[in-house]
Amino acid sequence: MTFNNTQIQQIFRKYGIVIVLVLMVILLSIVQPAFLSATNIFNILTQSSIFGIMALGMTFVIISKGIDLSVGSVLAFAGVVASSFGQVATATEKYFPNMPVLPVVIPILAALLIGGFCGFINGFLIAKTKIPAFIATLGMLTIARGFALIYTSGRPVSNLVPALTALGGKLFNVIPVPVIIYFIMILVSSVLLNKTRFGKNTYAIGGNITAAEVSGVNVSKNIIMIYTYCGLLAGLAAIVFAGRVASVHPGAADGYELTAIASTTIGGTSHSGGIGTIGGAFVGALVLSVLRNGFTLLGVNAYWQKVAEGLIIVGAVIVDMRKNAKRD
Repeated sequence: MTFNNTQIQQIFRKYGIVIVLVLMVILLSIVQPAFLSATNIFNILTQSSIFGIMALGMTFVIISKGIDLSVGSVLAFAGVVASSFGQVATATEKYFPNMPVLPVVIPILAALLIGGFCGFINGFLIAKTKIPAFIATLGMLTIARGFALIYTSGRPVSNLVPALTALGGKLFNVIPVPVIIYFIMILVSSVLLNKTRFGKNTYAIGGNITAAEVSGVNVSKNIIMIYTYCGLLAGLAAIVFAGRVASVHPGAADGYELTAIASTTIGGTSHSGGIGTIGGAFVGALVLSVLRNGFTLLGVNAYWQKVAEGLIIVGAVIVDMRKNAKRD
């Protein structure tokens, strides 16, 4: 079977990032055979689970032609509050000394409520006051981080109950629980984006907000829902983070919002709006995790990792702009 230039270009346009990921895996497995071990594969998936969950929510936001810079700070705020409800009775610095050990569902709900509420505020400000998403979420970034510091007085929250840390452990001592949660949310997010009116409205708003309004889409309501869902996933990521680290510092997840945005962008979600997939966000997060893992195995200086990530992000945006220019 032969392919002409047009077909080859279409294949690279559609599956380019997957091809890049496959080439990275092949190259790293040749240079470092330990890369393809089951332990390392699970390690890569676990590393990508936290910012990958956040990237799923970010996909909805960017498809709608928005941005959310607050998710890292929201994770920290939700994480310290949830952890304060999930400390063991004998914790040396217990935030609520007279409170009995609570069921694990309480800190989980606390994180989800805080994340969802912060997202709701973002969406409400953007939808009702018409201020740019960049400004609204930048404000929430600072506010949420400030509340995290105020709540903890700048101290980490540790000594978490086993039921909470188990969420960062392994099922049957084999499968990482964060990966299970991540895959469940990939499925849920994919159904929401592709099989519901909410998902269709998200694409419509990002494609042409005026046309969406004319066709009867309640734009304000859907924008609020989009940012609320993004915040909700930041809250879920906070629980996974707390489970993995067994301690949450108010300065945690600094820069995670940029990694989530990078994962979504690398995965092909267009900042011009109306284009993007959950699968693309998953592959984008994998590309960053494989890159980081490969650098670690090869003993490359961590500072060069930042340079490489920046180049990949810029390259992804350039490719996105060229594709959109051709489409227009």
